[in-house]
Amino acid sequence: MPGPFESDDNSGGLVARSRSGDNAEPLTITEISARLKRSVEDQFGYVRLRGELSGVKQAASGHLYCCLKDEKAVIDGVMWRGNAQRLSFRPEDGIEVVATGKLTTYPGRSKYQIVIDSMEIAGEGALLALLEKTRQRLEAEGLFAPERKQRLPFMPRIIGVVTSPTGAVIRDILHRLADRFPSHVLVWPVLVQGQGSASQVAAAIRGFSGIAPGGPVPRPDLVIVARGGGSVEDLWGFNEEAVVRAIADCTIPIISAVGHETDTTLADFVADARAPTPTAAAEMAVPVRSELLAAVEDLALRKKRAAPRPVVLGRERLDARVQRLPRPDALLQPQAQRLDDLSERLRRGLSDAAAQARALLMADKARLSAPLLRSRIDQARNRLVAARLTPALLHQRSQRTSERFAALERFYLSLDPKAPLKRGFVLVTGADGALLRSRAAAATQHRLSIEFADGTLDAVPAGQAESAKAPTKARKPAQIAPKDQQDDLFG
Repeated sequence: MPGPFESDDNSGGLVARSRSGDNAEPLTITEISARLKRSVEDQFGYVRLRGELSGVKQAASGHLYCCLKDEKAVIDGVMWRGNAQRLSFRPEDGIEVVATGKLTTYPGRSKYQIVIDSMEIAGEGALLALLEKTRQRLEAEGLFAPERKQRLPFMPRIIGVVTSPTGAVIRDILHRLADRFPSHVLVWPVLVQGQGSASQVAAAIRGFSGIAPGGPVPRPDLVIVARGGGSVEDLWGFNEEAVVRAIADCTIPIISAVGHETDTTLADFVADARAPTPTAAAEMAVPVRSELLAAVEDLALRKKRAAPRPVVLGRERLDARVQRLPRPDALLQPQAQRLDDLSERLRRGLSDAAAQARALLMADKARLSAPLLRSRIDQARNRLVAARLTPALLHQRSQRTSERFAALERFYLSLDPKAPLKRGFVLVTGADGALLRSRAAAATQHRLSIEFADGTLDAVPAGQAESAKAPTKARKPAQIAPKDQQDDLFG
């Protein structure tokens, strides 16, 4: 009988035992994972899945990890770096896509996943939703702000065009420029749709912006980014963030002419100006040369007519003011009348004054009698003789003058430098005639001149005389020098 903890089939035994008739060995986890992997990959070689992206993450290695989901299920997805770099849009959460790849398992987590080879946006509605989401994000960064936009030049010398070199767009632009205003055009050829078009357009814009002024390649004054019309998918390269940021960073004014008038891309929002068509972009870039010539001729004609106009107007104003001025004789009439009045008054005044003087003279005849006049003359002569011609007055004045001259003479004599020589003083001068006032100054001279009251004597200082003498064994007694020889003043 089996024990209480034993069973007949050993299904709950402590140690695993092979059952009778069973030749299958237990599988390891790795073996079952490999079998599952092969089964899934064999059953689902390549599949196309439609779902919404979630949990999008770009690893440092460049691989893209995400989840595809719908209302009821979720599947993990991975896209290796080579395929991720070829995507024509930026994967973000919430975008509905169609992913093409193969199903496989990941034994490390016991999960199944899809290895995505390519990914496309699921329909135009999803594409427009992604476009709107990207537009809102870039607008929040301020890339579309009006204050960032540059002013287009009125008459650009060099125009850069970023477009396909083989399409009708470049021919339309060149023909329109030639009709309106012939200009120097630089064409940067790029792909305008498909894989890699966005990177080429962005590189062309940055290339034009990086041209240095004065280099071998002329720097454009204006850049036109142009493409013909097409579907949303065809124009999608101009909605890429790389193109938008390249236009925003460009230091040259840019006109966006992508698609037809009803087509709108993000390049139109960030560009400095938007043209509805490439032909309209050429019209916006340059003015009409014939219109400019006509305007210049009109301005020259207006200038020619306007130059003498101030002279004519001035002459008219002068004539009008001259007509308002009064006649010269009318201006002088009041002054002439006043002059006549004053002349008459002067004549009458002189006549009246002469009559009054004559009457006064005739009234006092006694003052004009000869005896009276003679008496007055004698009195005046006596007063003159008595007051001015007396000898005492002349002698007194002469004496004052003599005393003043005597005082001046005494003052002059006191200032005479040779006056003290009579009292025994002398004047000592050097060889140059300069007056010497000290013994130190005299000792430096090799010859002295001494002036007495009765004459001048030349002398040599003691030090100078000893140095001039020749050396001798015995000193001879001093002898009195004759008057005509020099004496030693300090010997």
